[in-house]
Amino acid sequence: MRSADADVEVVVTVPNHGIGLWMVGAFVLTFVGTRVITRLIRAGRGPFRNVEVGGTHVHHQVYGILAMLVAGAMEFAYRPDTPGAQILAALFGTGAALTLDEYALWLHLKDVYWTREGRKSVDAAFLAVAVGLLLVAGVNPFADTGQGATAHLEFAVVLLIDLVFTVGAILKGKTALGVIGLLVPLVALVACLRLAKPDSPWARWRYRPGSQRAERALRRYPPGRRTRMDALKDFVGGVPRR
Repeated sequence: MRSADADVEVVVTVPNHGIGLWMVGAFVLTFVGTRVITRLIRAGRGPFRNVEVGGTHVHHQVYGILAMLVAGAMEFAYRPDTPGAQILAALFGTGAALTLDEYALWLHLKDVYWTREGRKSVDAAFLAVAVGLLLVAGVNPFADTGQGATAHLEFAVVLLIDLVFTVGAILKGKTALGVIGLLVPLVALVACLRLAKPDSPWARWRYRPGSQRAERALRRYPPGRRTRMDALKDFVGGVPRR
């Protein structure tokens, strides 16, 4: 905006209005509500039932995908101001929760919702919330604020190193820490340097059967190992069917 009295350019910054918080809040509320409803359906309690159309079970991820498509299309097409931006953010968060709640289904291409494989859906939802909260907090390691060729080169090198640590953490079977490490590089570094899980690609490539590292990995991550996080996942998502 240019003043009529002086040749002065004024830059106006429009606040974000906490759009990210609306998205994360809608995600959490929808995910918790969905898990409550599905557990009631599993127990045969309450008025809720599976939705079937022509004998086909319509999974709730279908509604989630539609919600994200609508929210994305509306945002790109109209770029609404308040309160439209907050409404679309909440709609996108709701759709993302419905979709990720059945992440294991579209990963395995079969209904594994209540099985051990279905626990990947809870993992995906927890990871999405963690990343969302980091973004809401303003964590953005991809912002190149430097000036000059040297500053841009340094930024590119740091980003490349972070990506290497992230890939290393994922290859060692620590996917959640690797993804979080994209935003918090120290997390990726620690996960990359620590011992790999025995069923990870890194262990299959680098730990020979019977070697000291393979034995250490099995002792560190024995079959059937459970942590406090597993108990929390059981509480939120329900105990998997054996």
